[in-house]
Amino acid sequence: MFTRAVSRLSRKRPPSEINDSDGKPGGSSQQTLKGTSRWTTSLENLLEDPEGVKRFREFLKKEFSEENVLFWLACEEFKKTQDKKQMQEKAKEIYMTFLSSKASCQVNVEGQSRLNETILEEPHPLMFQKLQDQIFNLMKYDSYSRFLKSDIFLKHKRAEEQEENSSEAQSVAKRASRIYNT
Repeated sequence: MFTRAVSRLSRKRPPSEINDSDGKPGGSSQQTLKGTSRWTTSLENLLEDPEGVKRFREFLKKEFSEENVLFWLACEEFKKTQDKKQMQEKAKEIYMTFLSSKASCQVNVEGQSRLNETILEEPHPLMFQKLQDQIFNLMKYDSYSRFLKSDIFLKHKRAEEQEENSSEAQSVAKRASRIYNT
């Protein structure tokens, strides 16, 4: 009975007008999540948000493993490179910064010893993919869960919630003043 009522209601309105559980049109509620709420749903969502990356980097710096997210970000940027000469330059930079035995921010990946400068001669957008996946999984199953319990995350979450509550209180006050002033 309930399903028939819901299907009748949704037939009467086009899909673009059907509201999600939070009252906003269309899409899943995950798409409407913002900030820290969205970061908690997945590492992917955290890494899509510049503020999330900033906070995660801050956390990883304290854990002495910031090179992991820096490598992952460098690989993401590398994949977007179209120009062959630029690709060669970026590949060499990634190799020298993160993968070489003399790297300044060396990441710890399996098979790293098998990588050498010869791979840089014929670069392609996915040449670091396997290593990037290893680092992503390391962050996902290790650093990410600790980040969500960290002071950095929790303080940011509290500040975000206070800001949200403050703006909600202001909008309630504005509505109340309109009611009383009319």
